[in-house]
Amino acid sequence: MATDTLTAPTIMGTASRPKVYKNFIDGEWVESSTGETFEDRNPADTRDVVAIFQKSGKADVDAAVDAAKRAFAKWRLVPAPRRAEMIYGAAELLIERKEEYARDMTREMGKVLKETRGDVQEAIDSAYYNAGEGRRMFGPTTPSELPNKFAMAVRTPIGVCGMITPWNFPMAIPSWKLLPALVCGNTCVIKPAQDTPLSTFNLVRSLADAGVPRGVINIVTGFGSAVGTPMTEHPDIRAISLTGSTEVGRIVGTSAAKSFKHCSLELGGKNPMIVLDDANLDLAIEGGLWGGFGTTGQRCTATSRIIVQKGVYGEFIERYVERAKRLKVGNGLDESTDMGPAINESQLNTDLKYVEIARSEGAKLKCGGNRLDKGDFQYGYFMEPTVFVDVDPKMRIAREEVFGPVVAIMACENLENAIEIANDIEYGLSSSLYTRDVNKAFSAIRDLEAGITYINAPTIGAEVHLPFGGVKATGNGHREGGIGAIDFYSEWKSVYVDYSDRLQKAQIDRPE
Repeated sequence: MATDTLTAPTIMGTASRPKVYKNFIDGEWVESSTGETFEDRNPADTRDVVAIFQKSGKADVDAAVDAAKRAFAKWRLVPAPRRAEMIYGAAELLIERKEEYARDMTREMGKVLKETRGDVQEAIDSAYYNAGEGRRMFGPTTPSELPNKFAMAVRTPIGVCGMITPWNFPMAIPSWKLLPALVCGNTCVIKPAQDTPLSTFNLVRSLADAGVPRGVINIVTGFGSAVGTPMTEHPDIRAISLTGSTEVGRIVGTSAAKSFKHCSLELGGKNPMIVLDDANLDLAIEGGLWGGFGTTGQRCTATSRIIVQKGVYGEFIERYVERAKRLKVGNGLDESTDMGPAINESQLNTDLKYVEIARSEGAKLKCGGNRLDKGDFQYGYFMEPTVFVDVDPKMRIAREEVFGPVVAIMACENLENAIEIANDIEYGLSSSLYTRDVNKAFSAIRDLEAGITYINAPTIGAEVHLPFGGVKATGNGHREGGIGAIDFYSEWKSVYVDYSDRLQKAQIDRPE
């Protein structure tokens, strides 16, 4: 029997049998066309199967797109303030369910509870913001150049939107995509990352429970080539939004261009934090630790490069490394843990590979660099917080995104030299400067090639009402968050009402 509400799957978990989640298509739980499933395991303890999900294929994408296309015919006619009320209702439900969803997220993703609570809170904040946008979809009215003629522009929805989301913010980032798309009147097909699908299900459950009708949001789980590729190629998906690696972004962007889809790409980063001689070192060290090792370094905005002026270089390294060594690594469900595991074995192996690359290039390892696999660590993907110093800006460790708890520290002569080092890479997402000199702060804001710049704060910590995204290989110019997301998920329509009761030929009829 069909339902408009996303409720728990019919196959429920027991102590020995985890929940099995089906795809959510047209308001119903349905098995994948392949008949195959995959396990969502806890990266801190791989013996813990969090849930089981459908390993879907092209036929499942087609069914979800068909459902979204049918739903669009009605959803686009629902007044935007009414759509916004449903999103507001979802925010209220997320508040009630915050602790439950945070614990689910820590189990499937690994990051510590204080961070997963923040991830859910970001979805709440995004819901409140986009609920407000339902009454603020302003368009310009402007005087016509001809008499007795009215001119304005209005926003219209695009149609079916496809979303491909990552594992590191498995509720916050889906909320950045789903919520502005919904309030603009679009319908959605979302593919969550195969490592963390449960958190996206929890977000969509809250939206459906708040009244979003059947078919408006559809979830298809599975792997990139089997699900993501059919989404980017589907002719009825008119916009595609990806958060992922730069390599995957090139593929998605090229595919989307063939059918002239709107395409938003939020990709990699190699984010610099500059520390000048006049900085508050206590604050800079705290910021560098949080920016470098928060979420186990698995953020596109992670502080993976720290550029320190020579006057405080030695002191900064000594104090930073001492603090990094004291960070407690472990299961994120333990409230005293500072840093959780890598998301999976592949990512952990990448982290360890870059340790060897850095060593081979001559960077000095000051702490960490090893896998933790004894005792409580033996069933998880744990690594020590790792710091390299005396890094040359041309080294791979200073230029390539690691996406792990590996920080490269290098010296600079002055602000101008620091900005030159910071800008000399292919990425341009986030950046940071620690200084007490307001003149230098504003010079850095002007000159750093990045979509985000922080002064006296690390490179992480975006707020939902401001644009999020970067320059160069970090993306293709679109922004998530704030009005930038509304711009991406809507089309402009210019409207002219001529009440002169005669044919006016625009510029041809302009009086001399």
